[in-house]
Amino acid sequence: MQVAVRADPRAHQYQVRLRVTAGTDALEFRLPAWIRGSYLVRDFAKHLFDLQAVRGGQAVAVERLDKSRLRVPASAAGGEIELTYRVHALDDSVRKAWLDVRRGFFNASSLVYCPQGYEYAGFELEIARPDDADCADWRLATALTPLRIDAAGFGRYAAPDYETLIDSPVEMAAFRRIDFVAGDLPHTLTLSGRCEPDEARLAADIAKICAAQRAMFGGEPAMPRYWFLTNVTAGGYGGLEHRESTALVCSRNDLPRPGDSGLGKEYRTFLGLVSHEYFHLWNVKRITPASFAESDLSGPAYSRDLWHYEGVTSYYDDLFLLRAGLIEAPVYLDLLAEAATRLERTPARRVHTLADASFEAWIKYYQPDDNSPNASTNYYVKGALVALCLDLILRRDSAVTLDAVMQALWSRYGRHDRPAPEGALEAIAAELSGLKLRAFFDSALRGTDELPLAETLADFGVRAERRAATGEQDLGGRSSGSAQKQTLGLKLKGDGSVAQVLAGSAAQRAGLAVGDQLLALDGLKLTAGQFSRRIDALKSNVPAELLWFRGDELMRAAICPEPAPADTWTLSLIEAPDPAVASRRKSWLGV
Repeated sequence: MQVAVRADPRAHQYQVRLRVTAGTDALEFRLPAWIRGSYLVRDFAKHLFDLQAVRGGQAVAVERLDKSRLRVPASAAGGEIELTYRVHALDDSVRKAWLDVRRGFFNASSLVYCPQGYEYAGFELEIARPDDADCADWRLATALTPLRIDAAGFGRYAAPDYETLIDSPVEMAAFRRIDFVAGDLPHTLTLSGRCEPDEARLAADIAKICAAQRAMFGGEPAMPRYWFLTNVTAGGYGGLEHRESTALVCSRNDLPRPGDSGLGKEYRTFLGLVSHEYFHLWNVKRITPASFAESDLSGPAYSRDLWHYEGVTSYYDDLFLLRAGLIEAPVYLDLLAEAATRLERTPARRVHTLADASFEAWIKYYQPDDNSPNASTNYYVKGALVALCLDLILRRDSAVTLDAVMQALWSRYGRHDRPAPEGALEAIAAELSGLKLRAFFDSALRGTDELPLAETLADFGVRAERRAATGEQDLGGRSSGSAQKQTLGLKLKGDGSVAQVLAGSAAQRAGLAVGDQLLALDGLKLTAGQFSRRIDALKSNVPAELLWFRGDELMRAAICPEPAPADTWTLSLIEAPDPAVASRRKSWLGV
């Protein structure tokens, strides 16, 4: 299979030519409907147009079978089939394709059809430098195997099969390239976009994270190089894991500048993202649920274990910042407190189980709406807290840890590229520990009971307390501000419109909805900046008149403030715990 890609940056289009030697029968081609690691049907074919087909040197009509499949008709002459088409590329996420005069990026799942029966055939991908003066200094980065490339990386690459091809994103830009070694493996961080980072610090800090994670998994897996392909923007955030690389989006303010000291929240957030996506090198890309591994990407693949693949990864991402020595234990506890606070402020936790949240990711997590906080549990957040509780229970009551469970999953499944059956983590945790964990998993995964956070953390010398928030910016953790006294049970955007209405709140009883534009409360104009103070100033249990616009209609209702809930967690180290507790905490947190 030969694929040639030409870029037209000013039109934001990739021109694709696909050639395959075939017999005389009709041949079907398909394009994926979703990309691994992002559980939403995205129908990449919608971005393709101007499709033409030639068979044996003659133009032929193409029969479309459905939104992602087409068929080239049979030909008595047989011979080579050539498809040519264009792809509109203006999606700046990590999931599709982007192209302008500043940068090009694509996942081949957005560009390259796979002929039926050729899934395990070799693919050659030729990528030409854009014929545009503004792209003259571009370089190319990808985990694909180079065959014949120039000094900038443009040219021909090979993939042993279609899966490898679509799992190896391509980055093109005048990017910064930062090389480093971690755990004896070469790594490269590319930064596309305007930025002036402290490159030495980035290399040193990311190397510590990678080395710590590779040590946990015995230095495996081996590969020529691992790539962090990073798009630096004004305010982006996100990542998508791949087998030998990851695609990242970050804000330029997230990167450390030369001369910066300390570890600010922004840089810590970026390092947490790097840690999260790198941990997927094992947990998802190799320790993979069977339903995902078996999917041909034509439709949803369901699993109730996404809490394991994303939640456990979310537990380890910040934990490895601690293990790598980049943050201290009190900061790590603040990050755990923020996660616990996010869950506490989500009414959905009382009605939507973690297993169902995993299964319904295709229609809930990736398609949020105004009722999502009330109806959809976040399997990243609650999954991380379940992983925390599981790790602490294993450490307290057995001779194993969650590390040992992940190592066993790697040894049995990931190392051999054997898909993991549903419930594999549950089974291995019970097997290795000898503990009866069914009741815990039934409650945490298949029930809606509150997690035993405070009780479990206390056994590790950590005090867990809930308090009222000090304001809209209080996300949990240590705080020195004064607590809010009252609430209406809603959140506002910066423009004063309603962003969220919580189930069972005063705002819901008053009939407010997401998008409503608040105007006045108790006869005074409302703004987002003074909203909390205005609520606290109201008389308790005394209704006040609230005015708002819904569309162009003025609406009003009497609304009565309620006491602010204790929905904000603070975690702190207990001084001088007893020796057994101190030993457990030392093993977990290092203090």
